[in-house]
Amino acid sequence: MMRKLLLLGVVLLVSLGVSGVAMTVDEALALYVGSDLNVTYDDAGKALTEEAIAAFREALGVTDALDETNEADVMAFVVDASLVDIVVALSHTYYVYADAFMGEEESVVKPIYQKGKHWGLKALRMDETFAATEAADGFTAAVATSDNLEALYWASSNWLRAGQFDPLAAVFAGMPAKTEALTLRTMELDESYTHYGGYRAFGAFWSGLPALPAGEYRKNWNKSLGFFCKVVNEPGICDACTECEDYGDVPADVDEYLENRMFFVEFYLMPRELWEDAKRIVDSVIADGLGEDYPLYNAISLEKAAEFLEEIESHL
Repeated sequence: MMRKLLLLGVVLLVSLGVSGVAMTVDEALALYVGSDLNVTYDDAGKALTEEAIAAFREALGVTDALDETNEADVMAFVVDASLVDIVVALSHTYYVYADAFMGEEESVVKPIYQKGKHWGLKALRMDETFAATEAADGFTAAVATSDNLEALYWASSNWLRAGQFDPLAAVFAGMPAKTEALTLRTMELDESYTHYGGYRAFGAFWSGLPALPAGEYRKNWNKSLGFFCKVVNEPGICDACTECEDYGDVPADVDEYLENRMFFVEFYLMPRELWEDAKRIVDSVIADGLGEDYPLYNAISLEKAAEFLEEIESHL
């Protein structure tokens, strides 16, 4: 019944968009169910996401005169403290918009991720304790004072995606240490947030760093696998890694959110050319299908599974 009501709400919001009536900020917030933007993976879902961004920007008084890709400009933009949740929602929605609907072209998606990163950081710095600690003791110390789970997570997620196009430059700019601090803090507050997203993020983080000859932040397959093993039911692979960190039992519901398995395939198994394991897991994702709870990201995962399967089978 709840699922039907949520879908009815989405249909009504689509109708508002078609009629030319602007989405209100409350309607935009209502698109979120927990940590998930409850839209479909199609043109209607994209339109709703764009409407939500417009509603959040309007509520904050943002116009095109503000360069949201410029961190200093966003930090200088005055926002009432009562609107911090809208700031976080804008950061989150920019991430989803770029990741789900705008493809992979750097010139298109990087500026969107930068906007999301800056609004996430804005939300954190709107907290007086965070701002004072950052000024006195630095960013990492400030992160440890924050309880704004969503701002921490989406600032980090957008930052990582913005930096993915030049990992080496990101390392030398100090991004890994800062995003690691942000993600670790989210996991301290709630490791299950966005379906154990911190573990997915770190799995991809440690496999995606450049293979430098020295230094803390360089490619580390064992660290990557250790994090992934929290969100995939793969004891045969995970138990064989004696040097991997053990983060405890795999939660019972991790398979319902298909991105957990697809991140493991994309950022660990395929780069390591473990083609048989990759095919087995992709086949399991396709067999499980869309389900009812995650219409956007499960649809994206199924699309990726079909795309990856062709490459995987070419190696078998």
